[in-house]
Amino acid sequence: MPRFLHVSDIHLGFDRYDSKERTKDFYLAFQDALYQYAIVPQVDFVVLAGDLFEHRHIQPNILNQAQLCLQELKEAGIPVLAIEGNHDNTPYGTKTSWLRYLSDWGLLVLLEPTTANGTALYEPWDWETKRGGYIDLACGVRVLGSCWYGASAPTAIASLATAIKDLPPAPAHTVMLFHHGLEGQIARYHGALRYNDLLPLKEAGVEYLALGHIHKNYVVEDWIFNPGSVEANNVEESQFDRGVYLVSLDASGIHAELKQDYTQRTIVRLKVTARGQESLEELEEMAIATVQQAVQSGKIRAADAPIVELRLEGQVAFDRLELDTRKLQQQLQQLTGALIFLLRYNVDSVAYASHITDEADRCQVEREVFLDLLVAHNTYKKQATELAQGLIDLKEQQQQGQSEADLYQFVQSLLQESKS
Repeated sequence: MPRFLHVSDIHLGFDRYDSKERTKDFYLAFQDALYQYAIVPQVDFVVLAGDLFEHRHIQPNILNQAQLCLQELKEAGIPVLAIEGNHDNTPYGTKTSWLRYLSDWGLLVLLEPTTANGTALYEPWDWETKRGGYIDLACGVRVLGSCWYGASAPTAIASLATAIKDLPPAPAHTVMLFHHGLEGQIARYHGALRYNDLLPLKEAGVEYLALGHIHKNYVVEDWIFNPGSVEANNVEESQFDRGVYLVSLDASGIHAELKQDYTQRTIVRLKVTARGQESLEELEEMAIATVQQAVQSGKIRAADAPIVELRLEGQVAFDRLELDTRKLQQQLQQLTGALIFLLRYNVDSVAYASHITDEADRCQVEREVFLDLLVAHNTYKKQATELAQGLIDLKEQQQQGQSEADLYQFVQSLLQESKS
């Protein structure tokens, strides 16, 4: 009974948040997943369904991370079969990629179909030239590769299916690697394939379609499998199931287990909703209290050095720019011991709109505008009427040529009266 590990979207070299530790997370997750679910159970092979790297142009230390992981598999006698994804495919204007480099050095088998007159062709893997589109393994599995096709994927699939049908008889099982997303799996994803677009591959004999690209685990009709990314690329992805698939194939069918118990950075998401009645100080206290509660409950553990996101939402009755988000973010990061603390400040100011008739004169319009602004401000709303008249008086004094010192003194007196 052949067994293999299906991994995709590793994104070595991930550099969002400008954190070396966060970049290292992706290497540690990949290394641990390979050790636990490929090397320990001694699978027959590993498939990488695209996006081994985050960038097409990588730093030497990122290449070294890939080499270390792949070398461990090679020493364990486990072949690695891979395709390129949109993040690590051959850059425009060049003839090679870092996956091609790793393939040429014997650390993986890069499966790429060729084309002739616009038609896909599958050549068997040649160990001397290290080129080929498919490989028949001794464990009784044929593994087919593909390329990154982007928007032309539906047309490419039809051509690939025809090429598969023209191949010599396959061993007991056929696995194909394809880097593309299926529609309906995540929101706001354009260009996804429809299920019917993939059906020609099933009709051509593909028993297990190993997808990548979307960072969320899903299975369709027990023949399309997408494990999701090895590590979450952003806090939104923390809500998705994701991992690696440990797969066994036998006469009864496919048995794919999603494995998630490997090294991953803890991600915690919190939210505070303002109702428009809180002062600036009260909103800050609410944010601190929410984080403290998460720490006390054990949801946030400083020892884990987690990634924490706090979203401040709703409405505020003060100028939203008055909140020093940088200072609050630093305070909350110290409180949690977070590797990265993300403070998302997405609030609206409370809006009031008085009805002003068409017959209203300019003085009435000004008064109502001042009242709307003051009533919407938590600090001044109780004295809105007096302050609105004061602002009108201030304008008149300025038009009469009062000095800046006198105007300043008038404002000071107005504010003192509003506090009394």
